Amino acid sequence: MTSSDYDPSSEGAETDFARRMSYGDYLALDAILGAQHPLSEAHDEMLFIIQHQTTELWMRLAIHELSAARRAISKDEVQPAMKMLARMSRIFEQLNNAWDVLRTMTPSEYTRFRSQLGQSSGFQSRQYRLIEFLLGNRNHAMLKPHAHDAETTKLLEAELATPSLYDEVLRLADRNGLKMPAAVLARDVRETHSFNEGVLQAWRIVYEAPETRWMLYELAEKLVDFEDYFRRWRFNHVTTVERVIGFKRGTGGTGGVSYLKRMLEVELFPELWRVRTIL
Repeated sequence: MTSSDYDPSSEGAETDFARRMSYGDYLALDAILGAQHPLSEAHDEMLFIIQHQTTELWMRLAIHELSAARRAISKDEVQPAMKMLARMSRIFEQLNNAWDVLRTMTPSEYTRFRSQLGQSSGFQSRQYRLIEFLLGNRNHAMLKPHAHDAETTKLLEAELATPSLYDEVLRLADRNGLKMPAAVLARDVRETHSFNEGVLQAWRIVYEAPETRWMLYELAEKLVDFEDYFRRWRFNHVTTVERVIGFKRGTGGTGGVSYLKRMLEVELFPELWRVRTIL
């Protein structure tokens, strides 16, 4: 018998799904695979749509993991949070790899359907904005693109009222004997955390003798590892856009490359990066 003759039902595999849940049923593949609707005849528009749709799916998982990690840290359940943060790094590794596929599209190919995008742009992604807010980059100006959508605005406002992932890490550290500045612990969580010398010196204690506070040291490095991948994702976004459209303005009206380069300057966990300089 050749491999092409093999019948899996002969070994008990189920092949009748008239009344049973199938693979496609469970994953709702009809809905997912039917969600691509190119607006032009350009061959490369399908690539553009699928790349962005899969990015949104990975972001959906990222929000799931980040939210759970934050909850775990708030309850001193650090080990599960470590696993979730490690997974976050792998998620953004996948997102980084996706830029390699999109970069196979040349400027000439993109111009064949770019006009069909209208004013739509990635910075309008509510999931991306939620991730930024979760991580502590709480730029209130970025609520404006969602003002027309009451449900999204409510979701983002609720996130702004909640301590960020880094806020919860600093509170965890304080509960575990690493004294954090009272002003940082009591700050308005709706605002972006800015560099604080007291927080830096607290992390210095951890990094100068990691064996004495291994849990906090390991958690800090998990955050750095994740932000490393996140920064690479932002950088790859910049280079991909520059490669495809040069320095044209973005479809959503931003400066395009100039706007994205500004985002490269954002530090999510500033003290964890700067502590390396003072060791």
